[in-house]
Amino acid sequence: MAEPMTKGELGTSGEDLVAQWLLAQGWQPLARQWHCRWGELDLVMACGPAGSSGHLTFVEVKTRSQGNWDADGLMAITRSKQAKLWKAAQLYLLKQPQWADATCRFDVALVACRRGAIPTSGDPNRYLDLADGRYLVLQDYIDCAFDVPGR
Repeated sequence: MAEPMTKGELGTSGEDLVAQWLLAQGWQPLARQWHCRWGELDLVMACGPAGSSGHLTFVEVKTRSQGNWDADGLMAITRSKQAKLWKAAQLYLLKQPQWADATCRFDVALVACRRGAIPTSGDPNRYLDLADGRYLVLQDYIDCAFDVPGR
C-alpha cells in the first residue's frame, strides 16, 4: 500500500484534477501555486489570446476529506480570503501585463476525497484515482464565485 499523502500532497492532487478538467474545457494553464506577499493563487488559467479578447480565471481549489467542517471548503472562502486573492491577482497582472486587458474572474473548485472505487458513470475528467483506495472528485465548480471585494 502507498504511503499516506500529506495534506499538502492531497491539495496538490486536487489542483491537478481541476487543471486537467479545465484543460478538457478548453482552458490553458498559465500558473500553478503562484506565490506573492498576499498569498497563493492555486491556478491561473486562460482562454483565448492575451489582451482584451482573452479570458483569465483565478481558481481557488479546496480539497477536503469526508467529515470536514466547512461545507467542503466553501466556508473557507471568507471576505478576508477574497481580498487576499484579489490583491494577489492584481500583482499577477502587474507582472504579466499582456493579460491586463483580459476579462478576469475568480472561480472556486470544491474537490472531495472519497474511499472506494471511482464511479463508472459521469464525466471521467471529474475523477482522479489516488492509488491508495481513495479517489478525488470535482464535486462543484463555481464560475464567478465572488466579485472583487468592495465593488
